[in-house]
Amino acid sequence: MSERHTRGAARIAELDGNHPQPRQEAYRLLAEVCPDLPRLAVEFAYGDIHSRPGLSAAQRELVTIGVLIALGDTERQLAAHLSGARTVGLEPHQLVEAVLQALPYAGFPRTVNAMAVARQMLKDRGELPVTPPGA
Repeated sequence: MSERHTRGAARIAELDGNHPQPRQEAYRLLAEVCPDLPRLAVEFAYGDIHSRPGLSAAQRELVTIGVLIALGDTERQLAAHLSGARTVGLEPHQLVEAVLQALPYAGFPRTVNAMAVARQMLKDRGELPVTPPGA
């Protein structure tokens, strides 16, 4: 394995923590038809970009979440990054606020769909209901 791949795999492991993501199974299935695609995702997205200095893993996850919401049709990736953000320290109410922040920019359909993904991820982790700070 290249240094980039090793660095990317380490970042993915950090983001997944004790909550394995379907990302690994998706990469395994993709490798059956195109081994370069999961390799490039690990090396480039996580080994080169996500591992850069300058932003914390949590900050990078917030940016990624916003982009995925704006793109739409990214439920699997959004679930993985919401879970990753939770694993690296963002609180459930912060994830809810991050999704809600997309509303004026991405619109209701994409924000509602993203909130449903966030709800399911939090449910799977046993973290519902979400209580805002000070409530």
